[in-house]
Amino acid sequence: METTLHRQLKEHFCEPGARVEVKLGRYRIDVVNGDRLVEIQRSGLAAIRDKVNKLVCDGYRVDVVKPLVARKRLVKLTSADGIETSRRWSPLKATMLDIFDELMYFTRVFPHPNLRMLVPLIDVEEIRYPGHGRRRRKRRGDFEIKDRLMLDIHETRVFTGVMDLQALLPGDLPKKFDTKELAEGLAIDRHQAQRIGYVLRKTGVAKECGKRGNAIVYRLVTRRQAAAALKKKQPKVNRTIDFNQRKPALAPQVVAAKQSVKKRKTTTVKSAKTKRTRKSA
Repeated sequence: METTLHRQLKEHFCEPGARVEVKLGRYRIDVVNGDRLVEIQRSGLAAIRDKVNKLVCDGYRVDVVKPLVARKRLVKLTSADGIETSRRWSPLKATMLDIFDELMYFTRVFPHPNLRMLVPLIDVEEIRYPGHGRRRRKRRGDFEIKDRLMLDIHETRVFTGVMDLQALLPGDLPKKFDTKELAEGLAIDRHQAQRIGYVLRKTGVAKECGKRGNAIVYRLVTRRQAAAALKKKQPKVNRTIDFNQRKPALAPQVVAAKQSVKKRKTTTVKSAKTKRTRKSA
């Protein structure tokens, strides 16, 4: 069942004239803004990895909206339709650096010329009530979530390529650095810096250029290197959605080429029929 949070995000990222819940082949698209498909993913990006990869490789322009929860207010009920017993703010807070944790399972897709990552930093309210849910074993303190609501949006950052991820890193990093120096520059623990280093390497933000003991040494790529790597992924065909036919529509130049091929095939078939008719006569 769709949560209020998901519906609010759809409304927020809808442009004038946009379509919602559009069927495209075997997929359902949350929002279609002009020639861009918008996928809103509250949970992990791994769940839509194959879907988004197929769409961008097929020539569709896709925006993936991945909200990060800066603050969460927890509201507890006695039951699904019961009364409120308490409300408090969760001590867990996300920052924009947490996008690296999300990208750990999305490095096969990002970056891509047809893909944009829209990352809003939001406050939410989560309404809970006691319950077992789908867990195999019942544990003390189990709860089920009735709904999630968006309270506020602090900022939204757009990531289109590796240079946008580089902008999250400290400006005073050495030309060659390891995860210890990265952790010190970002004021985070070494374990989180190692996860960031993995994403930097897999997405092409940085290249491995040696080792210091067991630590990998990285060097950030230049803007020219990033642009060249992104250009290699550019699909040959750009596609849009034809709402009248409710099926994928090719770009005009591709449609003209297909019509030309179809015309040649029709001419060939007619010639073959004429020859058979003459032989039989």
